[in-house]
Amino acid sequence: MLFGLIMAVAGHADPMGVHGWIVLLFGGATAYAVLRAVYDPAPQEDRALSYYDDPTKVGLVISLFWAVVAMGMGVWVAAQLAWPDLRFDTAWSSFGRIRPVHTSGVIFGFGGNALIATSYHVMQRTSRARLAGQISPWFVLLGFNLFCLLAATGYLMGVTQSKEYAEPEWYADILLVIVWVVYFILYIRTLARRNEPHIYVANWYYLAFILVVAILHIVNNLAVPASLTGAKSYSAFAGVQDAMTQWWYGHNAVAFFLTAGFLGMLYYFLPKRAERPIYSYRLSILSFWGIVFFYIWAGSHHLHYTALPQWVQTLGMTFSVMLLVPSWASAGNALMTLNGAWHKVRDDATLRFMMVAAVFYGLSTFEGSFMAVRAVNSLSHYTDWTVGHVHAGAMGWVALITFGSIYAVVPLLWKRETMYSWKLVEWHFWLALAGTVVYVFAMWNSGITQGLMWRTYTESGTLAYSFTDTLVAMHPYYVARAFGGALFLAGAILAAFNVYMTIRRAPAKQPERDYPTLSEATEPAVPVAE
Repeated sequence: MLFGLIMAVAGHADPMGVHGWIVLLFGGATAYAVLRAVYDPAPQEDRALSYYDDPTKVGLVISLFWAVVAMGMGVWVAAQLAWPDLRFDTAWSSFGRIRPVHTSGVIFGFGGNALIATSYHVMQRTSRARLAGQISPWFVLLGFNLFCLLAATGYLMGVTQSKEYAEPEWYADILLVIVWVVYFILYIRTLARRNEPHIYVANWYYLAFILVVAILHIVNNLAVPASLTGAKSYSAFAGVQDAMTQWWYGHNAVAFFLTAGFLGMLYYFLPKRAERPIYSYRLSILSFWGIVFFYIWAGSHHLHYTALPQWVQTLGMTFSVMLLVPSWASAGNALMTLNGAWHKVRDDATLRFMMVAAVFYGLSTFEGSFMAVRAVNSLSHYTDWTVGHVHAGAMGWVALITFGSIYAVVPLLWKRETMYSWKLVEWHFWLALAGTVVYVFAMWNSGITQGLMWRTYTESGTLAYSFTDTLVAMHPYYVARAFGGALFLAGAILAAFNVYMTIRRAPAKQPERDYPTLSEATEPAVPVAE
């Protein structure tokens, strides 16, 4: 609240002042929530005897909220490209402002909250230890959402660094650094107090996501504020170095935020739901180190045919092709885990979400390696093919594994017999799958059409098609994209409703522990006769 007041007063004539009031109100709401609990009964004397699931519960609910809001913005963005009058001739609703609200809202709001919440859950269960903090889990969750709120409102006001996936300005970036360092310390402290000697592989992926994203965020957002009372700042990098740093960040945000973190989710929830052990634990470790090493070099494939040195472009292309090996290792490992459980995939929509997510992960990583090849990139770059590729990963992989994990964990956390409606889960699955397929195929067709029209010349050596001609050719595909996005949004709304009704009305089950108490966990194993 104090920092919000300082920002509001110092930046009263700047968008930073608006953000100050938002921080002040956010702090006030948090203080109210804390003060309401002052006279609640004291907790049990030894809280280590139970898991700390309240932050996980809140994180999952907030994740679904961001899903509906951000995907709704995405449908609006797609509709604007098909019907430009939907901008309503106002600055805040222009494509350039609402498009990052959609991308950041889906990646950070929906995906980030799901990662934080599920990492809390997975870390405790695989370590058989309570979260190492009572306040820090809330600080991470609420501080991260304050960052998301500052980012989204800033975009609508025109506050941006104009960096892909890194648009928020300097004060929001500083907030995220503080939050992320606390998140890393919390994760390490919890693993250090574990009662399970082995660190399960899902924790490796979550920890890589936390650590590398921190490094990427700090380096890419090095900037000098134009004024301490204003939102504007200037990057520490310039020219081609700025572009290289941005795509080192941008592609590795995909690698470690949208891949490593969600692979952690996959490696815990898919075997758990299928009631099958991971097909190959060694393969999961090899895949981890392959992804960590190869991905970090691949960002320069975004800068083919630019001023970036040719050898750096070739390096990025080479590592992108090699990246197919560890990526398919994880996708194949997930699908082979389902051997002996395919009847469950047929009957259980939750497990089907996870299975189809693994398939899309394999497809989108193959496509990414293919598109990084310079000859293919000459056709695909700057076209809607790239948009289709990104959404094959975001909708087919990230969103589906997240929804599957949410459906798997919600009844457990709220101690319900089952989800409120499995028919709604089925409906959601088919809406999400249909929406993804329609969207991706529309963008593939649109992108290839664009690329071919742009590189078609007449006999005299002039362009055969004007830019307007390409827009006319793309229009049907843009309508199809908006329709596919609307189907996916409808599924997300069903998910939010189903989870809400599960919490409020689904029949409760008899309370039971889902892990041994601390005393049982530390007792020596009963000797077995040989």
